[in-house]
Amino acid sequence: MTLLGPLGFVAPLALLGLFALPAIWWLLRATPPRPREEVFPPTRLLARLARREETPARSPWWLTALRLVLAALIVLALAGPVLHPAGDDLAGSGPLVLVIDNGWSSAADWPDRMATASRLLDAADRADRPVVLAPTAAAGPIAAATDAATAREHLAALAPASFTPDRAALADALATALGAGPAEIVWIADGLENGGGQAFAERLKTLAGTPLVYGADNAPARGLVIAGSTPEALRLTVERVRPGPAEAGSLRALDLKGRLVAEQPFALADGAVSADVEVALPIELRNEIARLEIAGEKSAGAVQLLDERWRRRTVGLVSGETSDVAQPLLSPLYYVEKALAPFADLRKPRAETTAEAVAELVDGKVSMIVLTDVGTLAGETATRLAEWIAGGGTLVRFAGPRLGAANDVLVPVRLRAGDRTLGGSLTWEKPQGLAPFPAASPFAGLAVPADVAVARQVLAEPSPDLIERTWAELADGTPLVTAARSGAGRIILFHVTADTTWSNLPLSGTFVEMLRRVTALSTGTAGKGEASSGNAGEAPAGLAPLRLLDGFGAFTPPTATAEPLPPSFAPGSAPDIRHPPGFYGTEDAFRAVNVLAGAGTLVPLDIAALDGIEKRSISAEAPRDLRPALLLAAFVLALADLLAILAISGTFAGLARRAAIGLALALVAAPVPEPRAEALAPADQFALEATRETHLAFVLTGNPAIDEASRAGLAGLSRFIAARTSLEPGEPMAVDPARDDLTFFPLVYWPIDPAAPLPEPAAIARIDGYMKHGGTVLFDTRDALTALPGRGIADSPAGARLAEMLAGLDIPPLAPVPGDHVLTKTFYLLDEFPGRYRDGALWVEALPEPKDAEDRPARAGDGVASILITGNDFAGAWAEDDAGRPLYATVPGDERQRELAFRAGANIVMYTLTGNYKADQVHIPSLLERLGQ
Repeated sequence: MTLLGPLGFVAPLALLGLFALPAIWWLLRATPPRPREEVFPPTRLLARLARREETPARSPWWLTALRLVLAALIVLALAGPVLHPAGDDLAGSGPLVLVIDNGWSSAADWPDRMATASRLLDAADRADRPVVLAPTAAAGPIAAATDAATAREHLAALAPASFTPDRAALADALATALGAGPAEIVWIADGLENGGGQAFAERLKTLAGTPLVYGADNAPARGLVIAGSTPEALRLTVERVRPGPAEAGSLRALDLKGRLVAEQPFALADGAVSADVEVALPIELRNEIARLEIAGEKSAGAVQLLDERWRRRTVGLVSGETSDVAQPLLSPLYYVEKALAPFADLRKPRAETTAEAVAELVDGKVSMIVLTDVGTLAGETATRLAEWIAGGGTLVRFAGPRLGAANDVLVPVRLRAGDRTLGGSLTWEKPQGLAPFPAASPFAGLAVPADVAVARQVLAEPSPDLIERTWAELADGTPLVTAARSGAGRIILFHVTADTTWSNLPLSGTFVEMLRRVTALSTGTAGKGEASSGNAGEAPAGLAPLRLLDGFGAFTPPTATAEPLPPSFAPGSAPDIRHPPGFYGTEDAFRAVNVLAGAGTLVPLDIAALDGIEKRSISAEAPRDLRPALLLAAFVLALADLLAILAISGTFAGLARRAAIGLALALVAAPVPEPRAEALAPADQFALEATRETHLAFVLTGNPAIDEASRAGLAGLSRFIAARTSLEPGEPMAVDPARDDLTFFPLVYWPIDPAAPLPEPAAIARIDGYMKHGGTVLFDTRDALTALPGRGIADSPAGARLAEMLAGLDIPPLAPVPGDHVLTKTFYLLDEFPGRYRDGALWVEALPEPKDAEDRPARAGDGVASILITGNDFAGAWAEDDAGRPLYATVPGDERQRELAFRAGANIVMYTLTGNYKADQVHIPSLLERLGQ
């Protein structure tokens, strides 16, 4: 190779072709461009003209210059130019000891290091010197000296390791292998102090006199460390070895299958060595993250693996209270939220019904669902919830009046009907405190507060496994918290409410600790076909390697030298050859081991102050072949020459004219779309009609006679209300619960037809949501004349059909309207609620029983009852024709009974519209007296 300063030529004789450029210039100057052809018919006249000598036109000067440069580039490319050609860098004698840093930090510029090592082996081969290849991140003794060809094969098999090199151990091995013989040591360093870089350089001086160090100032590696975690985001730090110019990049978050979850940009400021980054994601996506990496950085130090320690649980909250009764600061969910908020991400579904809320949380893959006083869970809701629990979900339930009155299977133990009251004027028992937590309970070790007392609870039926399923109990031995396994999940029941109505447990710190430990047990469910990404607690010791990282940060199977994590391997310990970075354990329970465990670990190697060491840069002396660049430039110039010829010959002008004509024709022929007007959707038409004025609604049964009686009855009641009150209702509207939106109506009248089929689950779910959000449904069995007195609602075919319908609804306990209920004084003062019949009772939500007469609340109720049930056939008493004459006779025939039926209907309508207004007015003296206290 011929050298001309920093430029060398593989075939220097090819440069003689540059002497041909003048001849090429002369030929190009005398050769005109191809003339344009034009058809001229009278060419016969031109043929008779005398011929004279013709001189061709000259090529443009810029076209000639372009072609000369093209010819020069081809000649230079044939000469094989190389920038910074490799020379003989070896000056010593004896074997060449090639020390290569192959830790994780060398992966960033590994090809450059291998190219430098290859050049050094070429120099050793030309000098016929043996080579000793010594990587710093390797186990075992130093290999014996070999020839350069064998060393090149070993070099090709060398790859970066995923841990920090042990330079001190290598220095001892080199001292043993070399002895006192002469040797030349070349160290290709990674530029980091990790592993004692300066001390290692001093040891090399004692072994070789003047060692040659490549890359001491070249450390392009960047590191990634986890700085902490907040409820909103993961906090990370991106580091580089030395201050430098401003630099931008991005972090990639991946799941266990390598799918991208999120990407977050970061920026290193000018002169800064680190940058803080926050990865803020919804908890569902955040818990899917198993790997964080710097995009484009091929290094194990640029990767952080996440295990269960970095995941937050997602807890869904569902209440059984109706929206008009629930008070934000007194509801059971308020206490649960305050207890869980510091260590879990809470989610309240937006669904209107319990069934929809449970489905939304199950689809959201929450770790735990908390139900407060939710009674009946039946049908598809119970099935989906049971499947979710079997897949690993944790269901936590709190008792209440609804659960005490329900017969639900999603409880850990069998429950007795009703509940147990401790204390009060009607019982000898006193409120009970807590007993010490059992040793096998997750609550074991918690302090038992002496001031916690339980005044009411739901009781468990005795069974052989009741003791095993009891996690907490009262001082009298009755269970307070029970739990049972169901597949991979758990069902946990607190036998008291989550608020302070049954006990003061929610006011204690023990309540918070109990919920914290329950949440720690939850692991959540995996998606279909996926494995869970961690376990609930700390991963056990002695975990076998599962997936390991190589030096480039890619996952690899466990290596032969990798060993299980010992019990002494604490989180944050530095990995080594026996415990490289990666995942240890199983797919369902693993621990992550990372290269970098804290900020400030990238310390640059500084050997500038050391004498007797020759330093060279890797990147400055890497050879670069210039032939591809020259050939590419020649191709570009040839293409430019072709385009110039086409432009001179007029080809582009013709193409431009044809393209313009084609575009104009296309624009003229393009059709213009006409706007279309769409009719109003049926649902929107229904909503528009329902909101124009206040309407009473009745449910269609499919029986024309019953439906017509319901329409005529509500029409008559609407006319009566318009005549006696300031409310002027519109005509009643027929509704189908499975299709129509019921939220527009304050009252829905539902006559029960025993021959009609049961409503679809969708209709039941919509009715449940309507009742939960303030609506009132008046069920009328119309069987007071045939039902036996005192036998309950279900003592007739219509009553039995109503009981089947209510089995799918989450309803509170019911009782006949008491004498002091607000329904008796909403508009008229009434002591009975007759319809076409007068022997049946009107059932309403049962009010809580006061302990003493003096403790009766000033307000008779906290809101409007969501359900009313009667058998007196209200619509039959209200039904009138257009002339105002009754359509059906009352039984017994008494016109005063029909007047009372209309007044009962007016009271019911006003009750649904005004709620407890009348109750507050009646008890104003009591309210004022209490305020004065």
